[in-house]
Amino acid sequence: MQTELSSAALAVEGNRFDDAASEQMECIIADLGRMYRERNEALREVERAHHDALLRLSLAADFRDDDTGVHIMRIAFLAEALALRLGEPARFARMLRKAAPMHDIGKIGVPDDVLKKPGGYTVAERAVMNQHPEMGAKILGKSRIPLFQLAAEVAMTHHERWDGGGYPKGLFGAEIPLSGRIVAVVDFFDALTMDRCYRKAFDDEVALQMLLEQRGVAFDPRVVDVFVEHLAEMVAIRDRINQQRPSFESLVDPT
Repeated sequence: MQTELSSAALAVEGNRFDDAASEQMECIIADLGRMYRERNEALREVERAHHDALLRLSLAADFRDDDTGVHIMRIAFLAEALALRLGEPARFARMLRKAAPMHDIGKIGVPDDVLKKPGGYTVAERAVMNQHPEMGAKILGKSRIPLFQLAAEVAMTHHERWDGGGYPKGLFGAEIPLSGRIVAVVDFFDALTMDRCYRKAFDDEVALQMLLEQRGVAFDPRVVDVFVEHLAEMVAIRDRINQQRPSFESLVDPT
């Protein structure tokens, strides 16, 4: 009888110990969950701040070539739409929308007498101008955050050509990352249809013909074909951005 009581007492104590241990474990798990959420939010804030700073630097570079600064906004949403029409995942398209505005960030290091020069460049001036992709990649490429790695890729490759005659690396065909091929097409069309400091905008029809002339030469034929197939949508996006002028901050988000 005494043995049975002792066993019962031990069982009760064991249950109490198990309950206390279980409660303590729940507290530890809750604390770890809170710490994990706080860590992730802190990382998101760092990424937002980093993105904001780099976008503002990109905007400063763009203002030197476009006094409205809205070009990089159009490139953002055009690149996202074209990526989706090419069948790319929504996550990639969304990241490209946030990375694409930084494509010409390296122009911050190009002197005005070269950047704004009307007409052709001398050999020396062309060499200076052709440095801006690598400058941009150096500004962006130090980060291990995927968004900025993609932005560095775009900055480095959006002046490569499908025929291998581009710069800075002379990549050929599919050697050029898709991100660079997409941004090259939307940047070309948008730049042609906007006023520049040294010329007036071309009509959409003229710009389209110039784009088609470079199909398979400067640009990926498939990317051009999809852009042309959805030209009405692309023009509507461009016009909407021009009319609504979405806030710069709309590009800075953690999603």
